[in-house]
Amino acid sequence: MAEKNYSRAEERANAISHLSGAGLATAGLVLLVVYSAVRGNAWHVVSTSIFGATMIVLYLVSGMAHALKTGKAKDLFFFFDHIAIFLLIAGTYTPITLVVLRGALGWVLFGLQWGLAVAGIVLKFTRAGRSGAGVNYIFIALYVIMGWLLVIALVPIIRTLPTMGWLWILIGGLCYSIGIYFYAKARFPFHHLVWHLLVIAGSVAHWFAIFFYVIPNP
Repeated sequence: MAEKNYSRAEERANAISHLSGAGLATAGLVLLVVYSAVRGNAWHVVSTSIFGATMIVLYLVSGMAHALKTGKAKDLFFFFDHIAIFLLIAGTYTPITLVVLRGALGWVLFGLQWGLAVAGIVLKFTRAGRSGAGVNYIFIALYVIMGWLLVIALVPIIRTLPTMGWLWILIGGLCYSIGIYFYAKARFPFHHLVWHLLVIAGSVAHWFAIFFYVIPNP
């Protein structure tokens, strides 16, 4: 995916937003692991650790990509930024599949998510030298498919989690999905910052769902 050219002020805002997100994600990871250790079991600790770690990776890599000056290092961080999106989506699903769903359905969805993540990463490497709208929309389509794959398990999730638990998951998904417009289509000043803020909002919503409703799930 080729990144657009942003003004210096836009890039500063883009960098600050996601580097701040990395700080929040680090604090969020600590809280998730501690609470999982107190209220849950090994599955809770491992799965929430994966979720928290993938959040940190995404926000740190994205923030650095926007903070660096134009050059090879910036391009490399943007490359891994797009890879980190696959990791975050699969990482977000991990506590839901291994703690909430469990059983055959949970493991199938877990495998599908991480399988698609690996496939997307491999595709990214094989098309690393390509750019243009066609490649952009291939990856955007993969992100959307992965993000909404949860609908195949919506009924058992609604049955297992309290209403606010699955609503926070839904809200997070909507934040990410709405944000895609600002990433791919919008052209007004600071439109990419709006995308960043919606991504952070999506992560916060999913963190709420996992911390307050998934971890206490016996």
